[in-house]
Amino acid sequence: MRAVLQRVKRASVSVAGNTIAEIGQGLCVLLGVHREDTSVDAKYLAEKIAHLRIFSDQNGKFNLSIKDVGGKVLLVSQFTLLANCSRGRRPDFLEAAPPENAQELYTQVADLLEKDGVEVSKGVFQAHMVVSLENDGPVTVILDSKEKKR
Repeated sequence: MRAVLQRVKRASVSVAGNTIAEIGQGLCVLLGVHREDTSVDAKYLAEKIAHLRIFSDQNGKFNLSIKDVGGKVLLVSQFTLLANCSRGRRPDFLEAAPPENAQELYTQVADLLEKDGVEVSKGVFQAHMVVSLENDGPVTVILDSKEKKR
C-alpha cells in the first residue's frame, strides 16, 4: 500500500462539480492499494498516518501528529500511485489491486483511523474526482507498507 500524505490548511474533493468532502487543517492522503496488500498493510498505514509527527510544535519542530493537533484526514483512493513507468511511455497498473480488493482495504484504512480517534472524510471510490488543497509547509511524505519489512 502506498500513501502520499500532504499536510494541508484545507482540502476538498468534488465529483461532477459537487463538493462531496472537505476538511480544514489536517492531511490529504492519496492511497494506492497493491495487488498483494492485506489487512496487515492497512493496519500499518493507518497507524503511521495517525501517529506520524509531521505537524510543528510551538518551537517549529515536527513533534506533533494529526491526533495531537486535532486535524482531520481527507482520504482519496488513487490506484495510479502503483503505476510502473519503467518501460515505454505509457504506465501500466498491473501492480494495483483489483477494485473490489482495493475498496475493501481503502475502507479498512478509513475505519482504523476513525477507531484511533482521527476524523476521516472520503472521496468516492472509482469516481473521477477533483481534489483541491492548500498545502501547509509544504509538507509531503510518502509511505509504503512494504518498507516496514526493511
